[in-house]
Amino acid sequence: MTDDPFSPEGFAETGHGPLYLQLQRRIADAIASGRLGPGDSLPPEREMASMTGLSRVTVRRGVQELVASGQLVQRRGSGTFVARKVERLEQALSLLTSFTEDMARRGRSVESRWIGRGIFAPSPEEVMALGLGSADRVARLERVRLSDGLPLAIERASLSQQVLPRPDQVESSLYSVLEARGLRPVRAVQRISATNLGAADAGFLQVTPGAAGLRIERVSYLPSGQVIEFTRSLYRGDAYDFAVELKSASDTDRRPG
Repeated sequence: MTDDPFSPEGFAETGHGPLYLQLQRRIADAIASGRLGPGDSLPPEREMASMTGLSRVTVRRGVQELVASGQLVQRRGSGTFVARKVERLEQALSLLTSFTEDMARRGRSVESRWIGRGIFAPSPEEVMALGLGSADRVARLERVRLSDGLPLAIERASLSQQVLPRPDQVESSLYSVLEARGLRPVRAVQRISATNLGAADAGFLQVTPGAAGLRIERVSYLPSGQVIEFTRSLYRGDAYDFAVELKSASDTDRRPG
């Protein structure tokens, strides 16, 4: 097999499987061997068809198979690229920390790309979660969270305007801002569910639309029991493992006699 995955040499009509699968294997081998590295761009579909001597339909199917497997990513208006290798992170569910604090413990850099923030009329869901009145307003923070330059999560946080009157003051850690106001949460209830990322959210996270993700809904509380934060987050399914320690029910129920 030629070292150039796009060389017309070596494609066989019979005996080696469908042509799209042969192209798929060539590109996958080039990625595995390092001849195509993370972030490298592939030629446009028309150019790839010309280089290989294959039809555009065949090229498109071979590329889409690699996109579906996560080896390639497509960005609208930019092209097709070799996906970055993602280090899976394990997150303990027993600790109430912010994204910034969690990444700092790992020695990783943190960055936010703001989608939007401001003061708004609350949605019915926010009214219920935060216990708001009809005249209350909410501060919303919507941003992509990156670590070492890689987008890992989308956070959509809602708080009462009384708790966070100036959402523009949050630059990195929301919990640091709340702590400075004496309003840091001390406990939270989280619900985690599987999801497939829609086109817009997949674009923010630089993955393929429909890719697996984790949806996390967090409601956080002050020592008084007051709800302080309602956050809905989407995490890349290929980047996060959530772990929780379990104890035997018999140990939990055992009482000293």
